[in-house]
Amino acid sequence: MMKGANVAVPTAAVRIELGWQAGQGVPDADASALLLMSGKVRSDNDFVFYNQPVHPSGSVRYEGKQQGATVLDLLSVNLPQVEPQIETIVIAASTGNGTFRQFQGLYVRVLDASNGAELARFVSTDATTETAFVLGELYRRQGGWKFRAVGQGYNSGLAGLATDFGISVDDAPAPAQQYAPPPPQQQYAPSPPPPQQQYAPPPPPQQYAPPPQQQFAPPPPPAPAPVSLTKISLTKESPTVSLTKSGATGGTMRVNLNWTTTRGTGLFGRKRNGLDLDLCCFYELANGAIGSVRALDRRFGDLHNPPFIQLDQDDRTGSSVTGENLDINLDFTKFFRRILVFTSLYEGARDFCGVHATATLYPVNSAPIEMTLDGCTDDSRDAVLATIENINGELVVRRECTFIRPPAGQPGAGIAEIIRLYNWNFNIKAGRGKD
Repeated sequence: MMKGANVAVPTAAVRIELGWQAGQGVPDADASALLLMSGKVRSDNDFVFYNQPVHPSGSVRYEGKQQGATVLDLLSVNLPQVEPQIETIVIAASTGNGTFRQFQGLYVRVLDASNGAELARFVSTDATTETAFVLGELYRRQGGWKFRAVGQGYNSGLAGLATDFGISVDDAPAPAQQYAPPPPQQQYAPSPPPPQQQYAPPPPPQQYAPPPQQQFAPPPPPAPAPVSLTKISLTKESPTVSLTKSGATGGTMRVNLNWTTTRGTGLFGRKRNGLDLDLCCFYELANGAIGSVRALDRRFGDLHNPPFIQLDQDDRTGSSVTGENLDINLDFTKFFRRILVFTSLYEGARDFCGVHATATLYPVNSAPIEMTLDGCTDDSRDAVLATIENINGELVVRRECTFIRPPAGQPGAGIAEIIRLYNWNFNIKAGRGKD
Protein backbone atom coordinates (compact mmCIF):
# COMPACT_ATOMS: atom_id res chain seq x y z
CA MET A 1 0.00 0.00 0.00
CA MET A 2 1.02 3.60 -0.59
CA LYS A 3 0.79 6.16 2.18
CA GLY A 4 -2.81 7.38 2.40
CA ALA A 5 -4.30 4.36 0.63
CA ASN A 6 -7.07 2.35 2.25
CA VAL A 7 -8.53 -1.13 1.94
CA ALA A 8 -11.62 -2.87 3.31
CA VAL A 9 -11.19 -5.29 6.23
CA PRO A 10 -13.80 -8.00 5.61
CA THR A 11 -13.02 -10.26 8.56
CA ALA A 12 -14.12 -10.05 12.19
CA ALA A 13 -10.84 -10.73 13.99
CA VAL A 14 -7.47 -9.45 12.79
CA ARG A 15 -3.88 -9.66 13.91
CA ILE A 16 -1.73 -6.54 13.53
CA GLU A 17 1.91 -7.31 12.88
CA LEU A 18 4.66 -4.71 13.29
CA GLY A 19 7.92 -6.05 11.82
CA TRP A 20 11.50 -5.08 11.02
CA GLN A 21 14.82 -6.73 10.19
CA ALA A 22 17.02 -7.65 13.14
CA GLY A 23 20.68 -6.70 12.97
CA GLN A 24 23.67 -5.07 14.59
CA GLY A 25 22.84 -1.62 15.95
CA VAL A 26 19.11 -1.88 15.23
CA PRO A 27 17.06 -0.49 18.15
CA ASP A 28 14.04 -2.18 19.66
CA ALA A 29 10.51 -0.99 18.88
CA ASP A 30 7.13 -1.47 20.51
CA ALA A 31 3.67 -1.66 18.96
CA SER A 32 0.70 0.10 20.55
CA ALA A 33 -2.93 0.91 19.79
CA LEU A 34 -5.12 3.89 20.69
CA LEU A 35 -8.91 3.63 20.54
CA LEU A 36 -10.35 7.02 19.55
CA MET A 37 -13.66 8.82 19.63
CA SER A 38 -13.67 12.12 17.71
CA GLY A 39 -9.89 11.92 17.39
CA LYS A 40 -9.10 11.46 21.11
CA VAL A 41 -9.12 8.69 23.68
CA ARG A 42 -12.01 8.72 26.15
CA SER A 43 -9.64 7.85 29.01
CA ASP A 44 -6.20 6.35 29.57
CA ASN A 45 -7.84 2.91 29.38
CA ASP A 46 -8.10 3.39 25.60
CA PHE A 47 -4.31 3.00 25.27
CA VAL A 48 -3.09 -0.58 24.72
CA PHE A 49 0.66 -1.26 24.93
CA TYR A 50 3.27 -3.30 26.82
CA ASN A 51 2.38 -1.85 30.25
CA GLN A 52 -1.40 -2.01 29.64
CA PRO A 53 -1.81 -5.05 27.39
CA VAL A 54 -5.59 -5.56 27.34
CA HIS A 55 -8.36 -3.02 26.66
CA PRO A 56 -11.17 -3.19 29.26
CA SER A 57 -13.57 -4.31 26.53
CA GLY A 58 -11.25 -7.17 25.58
CA SER A 59 -11.40 -6.04 21.95
CA VAL A 60 -7.73 -5.06 21.59
CA ARG A 61 -4.76 -6.90 23.05
CA TYR A 62 -1.00 -6.45 22.99
CA GLU A 63 0.38 -9.93 22.29
CA GLY A 64 4.13 -9.26 22.65
CA LYS A 65 7.26 -9.88 20.62
CA GLN A 66 8.56 -12.73 18.51
CA GLN A 67 12.32 -12.63 17.98
CA GLY A 68 13.99 -13.82 14.82
CA ALA A 69 15.67 -12.60 11.63
CA THR A 70 12.53 -10.47 11.34
CA VAL A 71 11.42 -9.16 14.73
CA LEU A 72 7.64 -9.04 15.18
CA ASP A 73 5.54 -7.15 17.71
CA LEU A 74 1.89 -8.17 17.69
CA LEU A 75 -1.56 -6.80 18.46
CA SER A 76 -4.91 -8.54 18.07
CA VAL A 77 -8.26 -6.85 17.42
CA ASN A 78 -11.73 -8.40 17.64
CA LEU A 79 -13.69 -5.87 15.58
CA PRO A 80 -17.27 -6.87 16.60
CA GLN A 81 -16.19 -6.47 20.24
CA VAL A 82 -15.04 -2.86 19.76
CA GLU A 83 -17.41 -0.52 21.58
CA PRO A 84 -19.75 1.42 19.24
CA GLN A 85 -18.42 4.79 20.46
CA ILE A 86 -14.95 3.95 19.11
CA GLU A 87 -14.50 5.24 15.56
CA THR A 88 -10.79 4.67 14.95
CA ILE A 89 -8.02 2.38 16.23
CA VAL A 90 -4.61 3.95 15.65
CA ILE A 91 -1.70 1.51 15.16
CA ALA A 92 1.58 3.03 16.34
CA ALA A 93 5.23 2.12 16.83
CA SER A 94 7.81 3.67 19.14
CA THR A 95 11.47 3.24 20.03
CA GLY A 96 13.20 4.38 23.18
CA ASN A 97 16.84 3.84 22.24
CA GLY A 98 17.28 5.18 18.72
CA THR A 99 15.39 6.60 15.75
CA PHE A 100 13.40 4.96 12.99
CA ARG A 101 16.11 5.86 10.46
CA GLN A 102 18.07 2.92 11.94
CA PHE A 103 15.34 0.38 11.06
CA GLN A 104 15.41 -1.69 7.89
CA GLY A 105 12.22 -3.03 6.34
CA LEU A 106 9.87 -1.52 8.91
CA TYR A 107 6.29 -2.49 8.07
CA VAL A 108 2.82 -3.01 9.47
CA ARG A 109 0.41 -5.57 8.10
CA VAL A 110 -3.11 -6.71 8.88
CA LEU A 111 -3.80 -10.46 8.89
CA ASP A 112 -6.99 -12.48 9.07
CA ALA A 113 -6.71 -14.02 12.55
CA SER A 114 -8.54 -17.17 11.46
CA ASN A 115 -6.20 -18.25 8.65
CA GLY A 116 -3.24 -15.84 8.56
CA ALA A 117 -4.17 -14.40 5.16
CA GLU A 118 -2.69 -10.94 4.57
CA LEU A 119 -5.33 -8.23 4.20
CA ALA A 120 -3.09 -5.15 4.08
CA ARG A 121 0.61 -4.23 4.25
CA PHE A 122 2.30 -0.85 4.52
CA VAL A 123 6.10 -0.47 4.39
CA SER A 124 7.61 2.69 5.91
CA THR A 125 10.52 3.95 3.80
CA ASP A 126 10.97 7.65 4.60
CA ALA A 127 11.77 7.70 8.34
CA THR A 128 14.51 10.06 9.58
CA THR A 129 14.76 11.30 13.18
CA GLU A 130 11.36 10.08 14.35
CA THR A 131 11.09 8.10 17.58
CA ALA A 132 7.39 7.24 17.19
CA PHE A 133 5.17 6.53 14.18
CA VAL A 134 1.50 6.19 13.44
CA LEU A 135 1.81 3.50 10.81
CA GLY A 136 -1.86 2.92 10.11
CA GLU A 137 -5.39 2.95 11.45
CA LEU A 138 -8.50 0.83 11.47
CA TYR A 139 -11.64 2.94 11.07
CA ARG A 140 -15.37 2.48 10.64
CA ARG A 141 -16.94 3.13 7.24
CA GLN A 142 -20.55 2.41 6.21
CA GLY A 143 -21.12 -0.29 8.79
CA GLY A 144 -17.78 -2.02 8.20
CA TRP A 145 -14.09 -1.50 8.89
CA LYS A 146 -11.24 -0.30 6.70
CA PHE A 147 -7.48 0.05 7.13
CA ARG A 148 -5.59 3.17 6.06
CA ALA A 149 -1.79 3.50 5.69
CA VAL A 150 -0.75 6.68 7.56
CA GLY A 151 3.03 6.97 8.09
CA GLN A 152 3.01 10.04 10.38
CA GLY A 153 6.14 10.45 12.52
CA TYR A 154 6.83 12.04 15.90
CA ASN A 155 10.16 13.21 17.32
CA SER A 156 8.87 13.08 20.92
CA GLY A 157 8.62 9.30 21.29
CA LEU A 158 5.73 7.30 22.65
CA ALA A 159 5.02 9.94 25.32
CA GLY A 160 4.55 12.67 22.71
CA LEU A 161 2.38 10.48 20.50
CA ALA A 162 0.21 9.34 23.42
CA THR A 163 -0.19 12.89 24.74
CA ASP A 164 -1.26 14.09 21.31
CA PHE A 165 -4.22 11.70 21.46
CA GLY A 166 -5.22 12.70 25.00
CA ILE A 167 -3.32 10.22 27.19
CA SER A 168 -2.14 11.45 30.61
CA VAL A 169 1.49 10.32 30.65
CA ASP A 170 3.74 9.97 33.67
CA ASP A 171 6.60 12.11 32.28
CA ALA A 172 8.84 11.65 35.32
CA PRO A 173 8.33 8.11 36.62
CA ALA A 174 9.90 7.13 39.89
CA PRO A 175 13.28 5.46 39.43
CA ALA A 176 13.56 1.72 39.90
CA GLN A 177 13.99 0.91 43.56
CA GLN A 178 17.52 -0.36 44.02
CA TYR A 179 18.10 -2.71 46.91
CA ALA A 180 19.95 -1.09 49.80
CA PRO A 181 21.15 -3.26 52.69
CA PRO A 182 19.76 -2.31 56.12
CA PRO A 183 21.98 -0.02 58.24
CA PRO A 184 24.10 -1.64 60.98
CA GLN A 185 22.49 -1.95 64.37
CA GLN A 186 23.29 0.89 66.77
CA GLN A 187 24.88 0.24 70.17
CA TYR A 188 22.53 0.89 73.05
CA ALA A 189 23.27 4.03 75.04
CA PRO A 190 20.99 5.02 77.92
CA SER A 191 19.41 8.44 77.53
CA PRO A 192 20.37 11.11 80.10
CA PRO A 193 17.85 11.70 82.88
CA PRO A 194 15.45 14.58 82.24
CA PRO A 195 16.22 17.86 84.03
CA GLN A 196 14.31 18.53 87.25
CA GLN A 197 11.26 20.71 86.62
CA GLN A 198 10.18 23.45 89.00
CA TYR A 199 6.65 22.97 90.32
CA ALA A 200 4.08 25.30 88.82
CA PRO A 201 0.42 25.23 89.90
CA PRO A 202 -2.07 24.31 87.21
CA PRO A 203 -3.97 27.14 85.50
CA PRO A 204 -7.52 27.85 86.62
CA PRO A 205 -10.18 25.69 84.95
CA GLN A 206 -11.63 26.98 81.70
CA GLN A 207 -15.31 27.18 80.87
CA TYR A 208 -16.25 24.45 78.41
CA ALA A 209 -17.17 25.71 74.98
CA PRO A 210 -18.30 23.09 72.46
CA PRO A 211 -16.43 23.18 69.15
CA PRO A 212 -18.32 24.59 66.18
CA GLN A 213 -20.08 22.00 64.09
CA GLN A 214 -18.18 21.20 60.90
CA GLN A 215 -20.10 20.66 57.73
CA PHE A 216 -19.09 17.27 56.31
CA ALA A 217 -17.91 17.31 52.74
CA PRO A 218 -16.85 14.01 51.17
CA PRO A 219 -13.31 14.07 49.75
CA PRO A 220 -13.09 14.42 46.00
CA PRO A 221 -12.42 11.19 44.11
CA PRO A 222 -8.71 10.64 43.47
CA ALA A 223 -7.45 11.55 40.04
CA PRO A 224 -6.52 8.50 37.94
CA ALA A 225 -2.84 7.73 37.91
CA PRO A 226 -1.10 8.67 34.67
CA VAL A 227 -0.01 5.93 32.32
CA SER A 228 3.55 4.75 32.93
CA LEU A 229 5.61 4.13 29.80
CA THR A 230 8.63 2.85 31.68
CA LYS A 231 10.56 -0.36 31.50
CA ILE A 232 13.29 -1.28 33.97
CA SER A 233 16.55 -2.39 32.33
CA LEU A 234 19.04 -4.18 34.55
CA THR A 235 22.67 -3.71 33.48
CA LYS A 236 26.16 -4.42 34.81
CA GLU A 237 26.23 -0.91 36.23
CA SER A 238 22.73 -1.15 37.76
CA PRO A 239 22.10 -4.87 38.34
CA THR A 240 19.45 -4.98 41.09
CA VAL A 241 15.86 -3.95 41.67
CA SER A 242 13.56 -4.49 44.63
CA LEU A 243 10.29 -6.07 43.56
CA THR A 244 8.77 -5.21 46.92
CA LYS A 245 9.67 -1.50 46.82
CA SER A 246 8.54 -1.32 43.19
CA GLY A 247 5.04 -2.40 44.21
CA ALA A 248 5.19 -6.05 43.09
CA THR A 249 3.90 -7.60 46.30
CA GLY A 250 1.57 -10.27 44.92
CA GLY A 251 0.10 -11.93 41.86
CA THR A 252 1.80 -14.09 39.27
CA MET A 253 5.07 -12.78 37.83
CA ARG A 254 5.89 -14.23 34.43
CA VAL A 255 9.54 -14.67 33.42
CA ASN A 256 9.85 -14.78 29.62
CA LEU A 257 12.90 -15.74 27.57
CA ASN A 258 13.17 -14.88 23.88
CA TRP A 259 16.19 -14.98 21.59
CA THR A 260 17.69 -14.49 18.16
CA THR A 261 20.84 -15.93 16.59
CA THR A 262 23.23 -14.74 13.90
CA ARG A 263 23.91 -18.30 12.77
CA GLY A 264 21.10 -18.27 10.25
CA THR A 265 18.78 -20.71 12.01
CA GLY A 266 15.97 -18.17 11.76
CA LEU A 267 13.20 -17.79 14.25
CA PHE A 268 13.61 -20.45 16.89
CA GLY A 269 11.05 -23.17 16.91
CA ARG A 270 10.03 -22.77 13.26
CA LYS A 271 11.67 -26.12 12.62
CA ARG A 272 12.56 -28.97 14.97
CA ASN A 273 16.31 -28.62 14.43
CA GLY A 274 16.23 -24.86 15.11
CA LEU A 275 17.85 -23.26 18.15
CA ASP A 276 16.03 -24.35 21.31
CA LEU A 277 16.78 -22.86 24.73
CA ASP A 278 15.27 -24.12 27.97
CA LEU A 279 14.27 -21.73 30.74
CA CYS A 280 14.85 -23.32 34.17
CA CYS A 281 15.26 -22.47 37.82
CA PHE A 282 16.55 -23.78 41.12
CA TYR A 283 14.60 -22.81 44.22
CA GLU A 284 15.14 -22.88 47.97
CA LEU A 285 12.13 -22.38 50.23
CA ALA A 286 12.06 -20.91 53.74
CA ASN A 287 11.71 -24.38 55.26
CA GLY A 288 14.97 -25.48 53.60
CA ALA A 289 13.41 -27.46 50.75
CA ILE A 290 15.40 -27.17 47.52
CA GLY A 291 14.75 -28.39 44.01
CA SER A 292 14.48 -27.53 40.33
CA VAL A 293 11.81 -26.55 37.82
CA ARG A 294 13.24 -27.85 34.57
CA ALA A 295 11.87 -29.64 31.52
CA LEU A 296 14.77 -32.09 31.35
CA ASP A 297 14.07 -33.16 34.94
CA ARG A 298 10.36 -33.60 34.03
CA ARG A 299 9.67 -31.19 36.88
CA PHE A 300 7.25 -28.47 35.81
CA GLY A 301 6.36 -27.16 39.27
CA ASP A 302 3.08 -25.98 40.76
CA LEU A 303 1.82 -22.40 40.99
CA HIS A 304 -0.48 -22.86 44.02
CA ASN A 305 1.48 -25.43 46.03
CA PRO A 306 5.21 -25.67 46.77
CA PRO A 307 7.38 -24.57 45.05
CA PHE A 308 4.83 -21.91 43.84
CA ILE A 309 6.73 -21.81 40.52
CA GLN A 310 5.54 -23.37 37.27
CA LEU A 311 7.11 -23.86 33.86
CA ASP A 312 4.93 -23.24 30.82
CA GLN A 313 4.43 -26.84 29.68
CA ASP A 314 3.28 -25.74 26.21
CA ASP A 315 6.89 -25.27 25.12
CA ARG A 316 8.46 -28.62 25.91
CA THR A 317 10.06 -28.84 22.44
CA GLY A 318 10.96 -25.19 21.82
CA SER A 319 8.14 -24.85 19.28
CA SER A 320 6.30 -21.89 20.84
CA VAL A 321 6.67 -18.54 19.09
CA THR A 322 6.17 -16.71 22.39
CA GLY A 323 9.38 -18.07 23.91
CA GLU A 324 9.91 -19.93 27.17
CA ASN A 325 7.87 -18.86 30.20
CA LEU A 326 8.24 -19.45 33.92
CA ASP A 327 5.54 -18.23 36.35
CA ILE A 328 6.27 -17.30 39.98
CA ASN A 329 3.41 -16.78 42.45
CA LEU A 330 4.39 -13.74 44.52
CA ASP A 331 1.39 -14.27 46.81
CA PHE A 332 3.69 -16.78 48.53
CA THR A 333 6.73 -14.48 48.82
CA LYS A 334 7.25 -15.36 52.49
CA PHE A 335 7.86 -19.00 51.52
CA PHE A 336 10.74 -18.16 49.13
CA ARG A 337 14.33 -17.97 50.30
CA ARG A 338 16.04 -17.74 46.90
CA ILE A 339 15.47 -18.58 43.24
CA LEU A 340 18.13 -18.92 40.56
CA VAL A 341 16.86 -18.51 36.97
CA PHE A 342 19.03 -19.96 34.22
CA THR A 343 18.88 -21.19 30.64
CA SER A 344 20.38 -24.19 28.89
CA LEU A 345 20.96 -24.82 25.21
CA TYR A 346 18.99 -27.94 24.37
CA GLU A 347 19.70 -28.27 20.64
CA GLY A 348 20.43 -26.36 17.45
CA ALA A 349 23.95 -25.12 18.29
CA ARG A 350 27.10 -26.23 20.09
CA ASP A 351 27.31 -23.15 22.35
CA PHE A 352 25.90 -19.67 22.99
CA CYS A 353 28.16 -17.89 20.49
CA GLY A 354 26.03 -15.69 18.23
CA VAL A 355 22.95 -15.94 20.46
CA HIS A 356 21.23 -12.76 21.69
CA ALA A 357 18.65 -13.46 24.40
CA THR A 358 16.30 -11.19 26.33
CA ALA A 359 14.82 -12.18 29.68
CA THR A 360 11.83 -10.11 30.80
CA LEU A 361 10.06 -10.26 34.15
CA TYR A 362 6.43 -9.13 34.17
CA PRO A 363 5.47 -8.43 37.82
CA VAL A 364 1.94 -7.27 38.69
CA ASN A 365 1.69 -3.53 39.57
CA SER A 366 5.23 -2.82 38.42
CA ALA A 367 7.05 -2.05 35.20
CA PRO A 368 8.52 -4.91 33.15
CA ILE A 369 12.12 -5.75 34.05
CA GLU A 370 14.46 -6.55 31.14
CA MET A 371 17.99 -7.93 30.89
CA THR A 372 19.99 -9.09 27.89
CA LEU A 373 22.37 -12.00 27.45
CA ASP A 374 24.86 -11.96 24.58
CA GLY A 375 28.56 -11.86 23.73
CA CYS A 376 29.50 -15.47 24.39
CA THR A 377 33.03 -16.28 23.17
CA ASP A 378 33.57 -19.79 24.52
CA ASP A 379 31.90 -23.22 24.58
CA SER A 380 29.25 -22.39 27.21
CA ARG A 381 25.93 -24.19 26.83
CA ASP A 382 24.41 -22.83 30.05
CA ALA A 383 23.93 -19.31 31.43
CA VAL A 384 22.63 -17.85 34.68
CA LEU A 385 20.11 -15.07 33.99
CA ALA A 386 19.13 -13.76 37.42
CA THR A 387 18.79 -14.47 41.10
CA ILE A 388 15.71 -13.59 43.17
CA GLU A 389 16.35 -13.47 46.90
CA ASN A 390 14.14 -12.83 49.91
CA ILE A 391 16.12 -10.45 52.10
CA ASN A 392 14.26 -9.76 55.35
CA GLY A 393 10.93 -9.94 53.56
CA GLU A 394 12.08 -7.84 50.58
CA LEU A 395 12.23 -9.69 47.26
CA VAL A 396 15.28 -8.52 45.29
CA VAL A 397 16.14 -9.35 41.67
CA ARG A 398 19.81 -9.36 40.66
CA ARG A 399 20.89 -9.53 37.04
CA GLU A 400 23.59 -12.14 36.41
CA CYS A 401 23.58 -12.81 32.63
CA THR A 402 26.71 -14.94 33.02
CA PHE A 403 27.77 -17.74 30.70
CA ILE A 404 28.84 -20.90 32.54
CA ARG A 405 31.63 -22.98 30.99
CA PRO A 406 31.64 -26.68 31.78
CA PRO A 407 34.72 -28.09 33.51
CA ALA A 408 37.52 -29.20 31.18
CA GLY A 409 36.78 -32.57 29.65
CA GLN A 410 33.14 -32.53 30.82
CA PRO A 411 31.20 -30.77 28.03
CA GLY A 412 27.80 -31.61 29.51
CA ALA A 413 28.53 -30.58 33.09
CA GLY A 414 27.46 -26.93 32.92
CA ILE A 415 24.52 -27.46 35.28
CA ALA A 416 26.79 -29.03 37.89
CA GLU A 417 29.08 -26.02 37.52
CA ILE A 418 26.15 -23.64 38.19
CA ILE A 419 25.39 -25.62 41.36
CA ARG A 420 29.01 -25.33 42.47
CA LEU A 421 29.48 -21.64 41.64
CA TYR A 422 26.21 -20.52 43.23
CA ASN A 423 26.39 -22.81 46.28
CA TRP A 424 23.35 -25.01 45.75
CA ASN A 425 23.78 -27.97 48.02
CA PHE A 426 22.21 -30.79 46.04
CA ASN A 427 23.04 -33.30 43.35
CA ILE A 428 21.33 -33.25 39.98
CA LYS A 429 20.84 -36.21 37.71
CA ALA A 430 21.31 -36.20 33.96
CA GLY A 431 18.15 -35.15 32.13
CA ARG A 432 16.15 -37.76 30.23
CA GLY A 433 15.41 -35.52 27.24
CA LYS A 434 12.12 -34.02 26.14
CA ASP A 435 11.01 -36.72 23.71
